[in-house]
Amino acid sequence: MRDDSLQYAPWIEVLSGLGEKGPACIRLWTGQALWVLDVGVGPEATSPFNPDWIEGAERVFITHDHIDHIGGAAHAVTAGLPIHCTAQTARALPPGSNVAVLPEVGRTVIDGISVTTGRNGHALGGVWLHFDLGDGLFFSGDWSEESAWFAFDPPPRAQTALIDSSYHLDDIPQAQRISALDQMLLENQGRQILFPVPPSGRAGELALHLMRYGAVSFDDSCRRAVDRALHSGSLNSMADQLAPLLDVGFDPEARFLLCDTPNADAGMAAQVVRDWHDAGRLGRQAMVLFTGHMTAHARVIAAEGGQFLRWNVHPPLSEQISMVRRLEAQRYAPLFCSQPEDYLLEPRFQAQLVLNERCLL
Repeated sequence: MRDDSLQYAPWIEVLSGLGEKGPACIRLWTGQALWVLDVGVGPEATSPFNPDWIEGAERVFITHDHIDHIGGAAHAVTAGLPIHCTAQTARALPPGSNVAVLPEVGRTVIDGISVTTGRNGHALGGVWLHFDLGDGLFFSGDWSEESAWFAFDPPPRAQTALIDSSYHLDDIPQAQRISALDQMLLENQGRQILFPVPPSGRAGELALHLMRYGAVSFDDSCRRAVDRALHSGSLNSMADQLAPLLDVGFDPEARFLLCDTPNADAGMAAQVVRDWHDAGRLGRQAMVLFTGHMTAHARVIAAEGGQFLRWNVHPPLSEQISMVRRLEAQRYAPLFCSQPEDYLLEPRFQAQLVLNERCLL
């Protein structure tokens, strides 16, 4: 039940994603209507979407097509809600979705409210959202400014910032991550390596880097996503080097396999793990390298025959600080990390930390 004292004042409420690496879901009261930002599931199997999160909502906005931001979209479809997202993200929506297309870069007026979008540097068709409410509300979704594959567009200023803090206080830059990966590849030259990846995320960028070390092969999901990316006109020119990989089918004998899903709990990645396990190759002639958030399922695989080396697709601490400063934000909420209260110990944020459930704009 809405507090009557807040009836006409815009506010935001983080329903899920504050204090956990869990489903992204935020309610935004515009002063006239209730909007929902992202409708995620997981990434852990124990983190479903709660249908109550969209009760009373009039619109849903989705930043990108990764499961922890889009996985609950079927509930919005069942409720008949318009779903605002880019054309690329709409490809991942369930049949029957009422799609209202947002530009990857641009400004849209919805019910009299200006909504600005920009590319988030994290996923194909992924965007951040800026709402002209109060003195500005910025919701990053997931974002990265270190990608050599995806573009990132700087957002306008906003007094309130809901930022991707998936890496918490970790401040290791991508250059250092790449050096660690290169060293690992040199130490495992005789091994075949599976990289479980989100197809619309780090698949293409990792492939570009791995090509200098050996043969790379995409599964069908990754190949389709990379092909769409190459034809999107929004990637770094170096991305064209991947074109030859798209003309051939999946080769399970290639040195580097890039396969869906990112935790190897489904798709071709899961099939490859099963095949290697049954053949007695897992942890011997072949290994699984996880480069993103690992679920319990992924950790079991890594213990048997794998390793974790992060490839940055979220902002390290310095970029989080820089974003809050560039936005000139007066308050911020660090999303998608398990201990946001730790940010009280970081003096470089010149803004108020938001930990409560509802915040006036």
